[in-house]
Amino acid sequence: MIPGPTYQEMFDPRLLPAASQRAAAHARANELDPANLFNITWRTPDGRIRCEALPKQLTGVDANILVMIGRDFPSGSHKVGPAYCTLLEGELAGEIAPPENTIIGPSTGNFGIGTAYIARLKGYPAVVIMPDGMSAERYQRIRQYGGRLDLTPGSESDVILVLERTEHYKKDPRNKVLAQFELLPNYRFHRYVTGRSALEAARAHGNGRVAAFVSAPGSAGTLAAGDEIKAAFPDAVICALEPKECSTLFNNGRGTHRIEGIGDKMVTLIHNVLTTDYITLIHDDDCVTGLDLLECRAAQLERLLGAPAGSLTRLRGMFGISGICNILGAIRTARLLALGPGDNVITIATDGFDRYPSVLAKMSPPSDVASRFERIFRTADPAETLDVRPRSQKDRLFRNKEEVWKPFNYTQSYLDAMKSQSFWDTEYEKTTAVDAALLKSRSPGTV
Repeated sequence: MIPGPTYQEMFDPRLLPAASQRAAAHARANELDPANLFNITWRTPDGRIRCEALPKQLTGVDANILVMIGRDFPSGSHKVGPAYCTLLEGELAGEIAPPENTIIGPSTGNFGIGTAYIARLKGYPAVVIMPDGMSAERYQRIRQYGGRLDLTPGSESDVILVLERTEHYKKDPRNKVLAQFELLPNYRFHRYVTGRSALEAARAHGNGRVAAFVSAPGSAGTLAAGDEIKAAFPDAVICALEPKECSTLFNNGRGTHRIEGIGDKMVTLIHNVLTTDYITLIHDDDCVTGLDLLECRAAQLERLLGAPAGSLTRLRGMFGISGICNILGAIRTARLLALGPGDNVITIATDGFDRYPSVLAKMSPPSDVASRFERIFRTADPAETLDVRPRSQKDRLFRNKEEVWKPFNYTQSYLDAMKSQSFWDTEYEKTTAVDAALLKSRSPGTV
């Protein structure tokens, strides 16, 4: 088994054996060096959390909007972390071993890229199942890592077709599915690694606390960071974002949208709805146009907003479409909660702009930058935020989860267990046993 890091080491790679730290540093020059497994972390080489505090001239709110940057993970997205953890836990359980098994990655993009990448580094063939309406850059990256694509009809919101295709692969025992929508290593990675990293990032800003965590769910793995944040700050607010065009969590709505990576027409199995407080709708066109404004018109915006030269242009390349969605949601959450200068709102940029040039190439440049910016970054409809803390809303979300997952052979008793926070805490505590098993399997000073 090609070795990789523990959960604890992904949170803080400085805990790695010295030889592994040296190998990881050297591997950054070669993306396909397996030592890059030890670079799966939110930290920079000097130990800081990759996090950007957005200029107040951009956000227009008093609160600090902090964006954790995912593009610098190996493969270009933090989704590589859940892919690694899901494969790792299968290996430790004796369910997956090279070269006997083929790794199957159901995805709409970044998790599929992560699956192909991790499989390549660990010596497995990989098949990525995804809709045929995603960006060309996603497909190119999967093929670059040697993954085979199996495309299903539709776009981002047609994930149920991906899950149905996945069932076909399960008939062959040699195929092992990294089922991001349903397997708990995804939850464990984000609660342990992303959640703890978010808490550390917040300490350098404002009052050092997290007032709100905002993220748009695809698999909903990233939302698990909110569980760790709530464990530290019980009054913190967790807000999930959805495309206005596909408002499943908001009002059981369905539809097609253009925010790749989120809005999958379901409550995923690993979504702990107990800790989700609000759901906010974001228009997909606002996200695509917002990306164009920050990526292509940053210098013009600096002049328009009176922002210091370089304060926005330095952000170029850091965000994808879902990252803009999360930024807009964070700004609107700060307004909703009337947060002040000492308050911190944390969100995520899953990937960077490198996956979206083909998307912007299809759109016409905005004719009036000032009015577009005002509409996208300064306005919000309060009716597009829903409080899902009441019991009736939790029950509605649980019913949606049951409707989706019972046909995939999950029992009522298992689904009922998810209605208790103790289920999620018990799953989280398994990180200790996983880390112990991995350390036992690794040679001392392993690289």
